[in-house]
Amino acid sequence: MDIIEHDRLLIIDFGSQVTQLIARRLREQNVFCEILPYQIVTDDVLAEMAPKAVILSGGPDSVTREGSPRAPESLWTMGIPVLGICYGQQVMMEQLGGKVLGGKNTGGGGTAEFGRAYVTPTEERIDLLAGWFLGEKEQAWMSHGDHVAKLAPGFKVYGTSPNAPFAVTADLERNFYAVQFHPEVHHTPNGPTLFENFVRLAGFTGDWTMEAYKDIAIEKIREQVGDKQVICALSGGVDSSVAAALLHEAVGDQLTCVFVDHGLLRLNEADEVVAMFRDHMNLKVIHADEVDLFLGELEGQSDPETKRKIIGRLFIDVFQKYANEIEGAEFLAQGTLYPDVIESVSFSGGPSVTIKSHHNVGGLPEKMGLKLVEPLRELFKDEVRALGHELGLPSSFIGRHPFPGPGLAIRCPGEITREKLEILRKADAVYIDQIRRHGLYDEIWQAFVAILPVRTVGVMGDGRTYDFACALRAVTSVDGMTADYYPFSHEFLGETATRIINEVPGINRVTYDITSKPPGTIEWE
Repeated sequence: MDIIEHDRLLIIDFGSQVTQLIARRLREQNVFCEILPYQIVTDDVLAEMAPKAVILSGGPDSVTREGSPRAPESLWTMGIPVLGICYGQQVMMEQLGGKVLGGKNTGGGGTAEFGRAYVTPTEERIDLLAGWFLGEKEQAWMSHGDHVAKLAPGFKVYGTSPNAPFAVTADLERNFYAVQFHPEVHHTPNGPTLFENFVRLAGFTGDWTMEAYKDIAIEKIREQVGDKQVICALSGGVDSSVAAALLHEAVGDQLTCVFVDHGLLRLNEADEVVAMFRDHMNLKVIHADEVDLFLGELEGQSDPETKRKIIGRLFIDVFQKYANEIEGAEFLAQGTLYPDVIESVSFSGGPSVTIKSHHNVGGLPEKMGLKLVEPLRELFKDEVRALGHELGLPSSFIGRHPFPGPGLAIRCPGEITREKLEILRKADAVYIDQIRRHGLYDEIWQAFVAILPVRTVGVMGDGRTYDFACALRAVTSVDGMTADYYPFSHEFLGETATRIINEVPGINRVTYDITSKPPGTIEWE
């Protein structure tokens, strides 16, 4: 299926950490959309894309700064609906003749807002806000230092907040809409309704589905790969498994999966993964036993970024080794998802801030001689699972909790040793077994044990112990960008701690991590 058949909505990315959440809201409305960084959206690019509507994202810059990002001037004369969000609102005002002032540190008068705020309506209601203000006010998430001080000609105010007198503005004649808050985040509960209203106003029919995405992705893979051979980095997790199934449907026997056993896997995972793909799905799978290589290079390393970089480098080295044995191999496929990308570098090269590096993001060194195929790069985890269903993967496999590419290395803060990994595998197996026994597995986004780099004193029987402490982690989430800890009962936690201490030699203390994301991340490193 050709993507040109779908009406397209363009999201111009000004560097917000949550730009991709805008795309999520649109996909929930079955609207095909693309995100491009503002740097490459020229007048010519805009004309060639011919989008049916445009959304301007938030961003970390200030429109009051000389040389700050702008939208193409031709956008304002295309006659299509435009929605500006936060920085996008400020860009719209500044380019169309309004005025934006800096925050209190730059003479703006102290109108910054960060966090929860409440928007109240003006007397005149507009279609963009249909379904809003059923009560006196709507909760919205604000994150701005600058603020609009003067509206551009043609705009009127339709919603205000305590520190944003122009929280919702619009020029109805030109179909230009702008909001100071972030309707894409979950902290704006009625945000999806606003997006639903916008795409309806723009005339979208909602004809884009995961089935359509599958067809598009297959065509893109075939166009990129041609008749060349592809190596797929298969970890056995949901992401790489769906990527492998998608690639196999696209190029068939041109695909060879390489499963790297790096010694950082969960209990019995290597055997289960190889059996699943080689024996049941009939894919070509190379089982690469590289335990000694990885653990040898990680020995003595405790810095999390150093560990990630070592693992990333070794993955590349291992795939290069096996690529040399496969005649005609020119591509390396990975199951990279958007949360990986957004935490490493802004989507499509945009200007957002790096959070942490990921082993499978950033391309490959030129010396490797392989080109990268990342067919899931624009998707969130729940979308990957939906794609897996479209590809016919079993639900039991698609529903597995996420497992990081660096494996247990990032669940073992401090130095990695074989002893600690063995303790960690056993503790994690007990924990997951407990979750399954209590029927909680499908309620939880991700659960795991982290072994802590401290030993604690304990008493077992009549003897003193001096063993490791561990932390249990379980979170609920929709897309991996934000997460809350799972509210286990004290009975469950007590029972689980008792089992781990009794069944896993080397652990004498169990804790439960109740940190949300943000401020923490889901993984410990």
